[in-house]
Amino acid sequence: MRFRRLSFPFSAVLSVISVVLFLSFGMNFGIDFRGGTAMELRAVSGTADLAKLRGTLEGLNLGDVEVQGFGRPSDVAVRVGLQPGGGPGQEAAVAKIKSALGTSYTYRSVNVVGPRVSGELVQSGTLGIVASVVAVLVYLWFRFEWQFAIGAVIATLHDLVLTIGFFAFTRLEFDMTSIAAILTIVGYSLNDTVVVLDRIREMMKKYKKMPTSELLDISINTTLSRTVMTSMTTFLALVALVGLGGHVIRSFSLAMMFGVVIGTYSSIFIAAPVLIYLGLRSENRYGKQEVETVEVTASGTGGTVNGGTKALA
Repeated sequence: MRFRRLSFPFSAVLSVISVVLFLSFGMNFGIDFRGGTAMELRAVSGTADLAKLRGTLEGLNLGDVEVQGFGRPSDVAVRVGLQPGGGPGQEAAVAKIKSALGTSYTYRSVNVVGPRVSGELVQSGTLGIVASVVAVLVYLWFRFEWQFAIGAVIATLHDLVLTIGFFAFTRLEFDMTSIAAILTIVGYSLNDTVVVLDRIREMMKKYKKMPTSELLDISINTTLSRTVMTSMTTFLALVALVGLGGHVIRSFSLAMMFGVVIGTYSSIFIAAPVLIYLGLRSENRYGKQEVETVEVTASGTGGTVNGGTKALA
C-alpha cells in the first residue's frame, strides 16, 4: 500500500498522455472503419516477392497500398485505401489489381468495405464499448458496497483509457478485432479485480481491528500467486499468437498482452489502494461497539442501582 504514492501519480500521468495522444493523433483506423479493400493472395511459385509486388501495385495509382507477408512465405495480405466512386470504384480497383498480377497469384479472399459500412461499424463499435462499460458499472454497483464498486470502476476505466492510448501511441491498426481486444481486456481486468476485492471483504470479517492498509496488503498477498500464475499463462499464450498468428490478429494479440500487464497492475496498485482514500475502515462495518444498559442490583441496606453500562465488542 505504501507504493500508492507512486502508482497513483504514475497512472494519472499515463492517463493524461493517453487522452492527449488520442485527441492529437487519433487512431490508426483499419479498412473496417475507414473503408477500402483487403485481399489475401498466395503466390503460385511458392514464394512471394514482396518488393516486386509492392512496386507493381504502387504503379497502379490506387492511393495508399499496404503489402505484408503472413503465415507461409507464399501468403501476402494486400490492403488498398478507399477509392473514389464508392462500391463501383472499389470493384474497379480489385479488377485492376487482378489484371496487373495475372496468374502469378491466387486470390484466397477479397473483402470490400464501403464508406457507409465503415461508418456504421465505427458507430456500432463505439456503442458496444460504451454499453459494455455501463453493464460492468451496474454489475459492480449491485455486487459490492459502494467503496468496492468505485474502486473497481476506477481500475476498469484506467485500463480502458491506457489501452486506447496504447493504440494511439503504437499506431497499431484499429479494426474490429481491436474492439474485441478492448472488451476482452475489460472483462479480464474486472475478473482479477473482483477476486482481489472478494478476498479483502473476507479479511475484513476475519480481522476486525486491523488497520486498513495492513489488511489490504495481506489480502493482496493471499491472492498474488493466483494473479501471477493466471497472468503469466495468458501472457505466454499471447506471445505465441503474436509470433505465429499472423498479421490478421497481431493488433489483437499485442493489445491483449498490454491489457494483461496493465490489468494485473491496476488490480493491485489502483483498485485496492483507492479504498483507503474512500474511507474504508473494517472496524466501521464489522467491529461496531454496542453499548448495553444493564441493571445492577446491589444488596445491602436495600435498594436497586440503575445506570450501569457494559461495552460489548
